[in-house]
Amino acid sequence: MAFPQRVKMSDVARTAGVSVATVSKVVNGRYGVAQATVERVQQVIRQLGYEASLGAQSLRSHRTNVLGILVAEFEPFSTELLKGASVEVAGTGYQLLAYSGGDGAGTAVGWERRSLARLSGTLIDGAVIVTPTVVETKQGFHVVAVDPHTGPSGLPTVDSDNFAGAVLATNYLLSLGHRRIGHISGRADLESSRLREAGFRQAMADAGVTVDERLVRVGGFRVDSAAEPAAELLSLPDRPTAVFAGNDLSAISTINVARSMGLSVPDDISVIGFDNIPESALVNPPLTTIMQPLQRMGAEALRLLIDLIAGVERDTHIRLPTELVVRSSCRPHDPAGT
Repeated sequence: MAFPQRVKMSDVARTAGVSVATVSKVVNGRYGVAQATVERVQQVIRQLGYEASLGAQSLRSHRTNVLGILVAEFEPFSTELLKGASVEVAGTGYQLLAYSGGDGAGTAVGWERRSLARLSGTLIDGAVIVTPTVVETKQGFHVVAVDPHTGPSGLPTVDSDNFAGAVLATNYLLSLGHRRIGHISGRADLESSRLREAGFRQAMADAGVTVDERLVRVGGFRVDSAAEPAAELLSLPDRPTAVFAGNDLSAISTINVARSMGLSVPDDISVIGFDNIPESALVNPPLTTIMQPLQRMGAEALRLLIDLIAGVERDTHIRLPTELVVRSSCRPHDPAGT
């Protein structure tokens, strides 16, 4: 497949019958060009599909009117955030650049620093960074972090109430009569993972139920990494009657493992997740989960970034509520059936 060569400013000038300097004035909105000429040049720009180089535009005006959404990888969580940001950017005068700078496994430390060094100041005017590990920003360059590893700090952040969501999930399982409840946590370096485990433990303590430490495993928030701990839990002679998975991908992995072992969800074991990614409604059975308003988180992060660039004074730490979404992966516990 042959790709057309990039249209240059000289191509526009030749087609419009004007000088390159005149085209430059039109592109950059400068005075000194007759209105009829401006209209003719703009028509040719549309006809040829000319776009100014972001790098050159940045050198001239120190602005690109492009905002970055930086992620370690494009997985369901970050994809939903991006959907929200793409809706919010409409009508703002900005465009979005989605950039994956991680190692493909979501575990590389410092990927944000490398990505910002590559993009900031020349390609983007500011960035929303999803689940950053380490962020060092240069003066005058604005960054908003979504669900940062260390939780809210001095950096503008957007997250959801992970602790309250975990309490909600655990209380739901308790309300169904479950007492042997397992927990497959996320990565140990993520504050959201720590808060969800803390919420699980708090809800169990408030109900007077002792957590069996054999039923708490690290799953890593990924389908592949959660499979082994899920298999270990379900292979126990006194396996849990319910599992609270730290995110939907871990919950989906648990359902898949249960099926491979000949166990039925929810008849043999109940499973609840966290996130409410689109896949949670498509799995069989549809997954009961805790909803993070992911698209709203992306929209709020983008709006916060735009406001910071514009110098608007506002709250720079946004925490959104979580909600229980009941589907078909949980059922009341029947003591006589175990």
